[in-house]
Amino acid sequence: MKYNSSLMRSSRVTRRHFLETAGSATAGLLYGAAVSNLLAEAGPGETLLDLHQHSFYTGRTHEQLLAHQRQNQVTTTVLLPIEGWMMQGGAKFATDWVLVVGGNRDSAQVEKENPGQFLRFASSDPTQSRALDVIRGNLQRGAIGIGEMKYPVAVDSPEMHRVYKLAEEMRVPVLLHFEFETYNTGLERFDKVLKAYPKINFIGHAQTWWGNISASLDPLELYPKGAVKKGGLTDRLLSDYPNIYGDLSAGSGLNALTRDPEFSRDFLQRHQRKLIWGSDCNCLDGKGAGIPGGKCIAAGSLAALRELITDPAVLRRILYENGTKLLGQRASPRG
Repeated sequence: MKYNSSLMRSSRVTRRHFLETAGSATAGLLYGAAVSNLLAEAGPGETLLDLHQHSFYTGRTHEQLLAHQRQNQVTTTVLLPIEGWMMQGGAKFATDWVLVVGGNRDSAQVEKENPGQFLRFASSDPTQSRALDVIRGNLQRGAIGIGEMKYPVAVDSPEMHRVYKLAEEMRVPVLLHFEFETYNTGLERFDKVLKAYPKINFIGHAQTWWGNISASLDPLELYPKGAVKKGGLTDRLLSDYPNIYGDLSAGSGLNALTRDPEFSRDFLQRHQRKLIWGSDCNCLDGKGAGIPGGKCIAAGSLAALRELITDPAVLRRILYENGTKLLGQRASPRG
């Protein structure tokens, strides 16, 4: 399941380097430093960071994941595990899919077998007593963030506060899936979380997060269409809080980019240092195989961004620099 590509600079980021230079307690910190080095060594136009991918996504094999990333010319991929109901295949769609996402061990396997191409976060169901042990252990073994946190709890619940305190201790970002009345509920109260944990970099994602770029929103409409009304909650959070970023992945991110191009051009310009590209696409080959409609979300969102953004420097920030800087910040103590 390995492959070589001139786009993949595996000599920069290898597990062996970290394990040779640090014990398990500090290896993750040095890993963050190596992520920062990617930015310093890369030349313009050579790199693409995918902040949001999954192993075994709806049954996709590791080889198909590699093909998907290669087709979209992704340089570095962040794998987001989800442990619990999604691993067991808990949701069926009209297409008769079973939603499956690999867990921490699956992500670690892909990273280990493809050095220099993948990074990984850690995740565990916060309602389980073992969650902090699972997340901490994976961070100590090389994971560089917490997420995807996609579990049926409120964003300000006691269970999530435990996760945030661990993130604060370990100095890692937290990626949250916001979905109305389903996952990380209570987006309207999220500002209090941002205030309570100013040292944590949070990353917002999914339907309710991106629906709220508009001040006019039916919360039950997960993929709203039409013109965006200025003053949406997500827009305000990105403007008002330095520790929140936006993950542009999935159909929700693509919908936000394309529903109102005039608004999107301004939105991308204003938040050019707070937005990070990711795919969260589960097609089999980067061309749309295996999904209804036959369209690759990664390819679609990349095309939309390249059409909406005319400044190459802004495009590079969103496609690579913002994510690399955010992930690399783990390496430095924060006051």
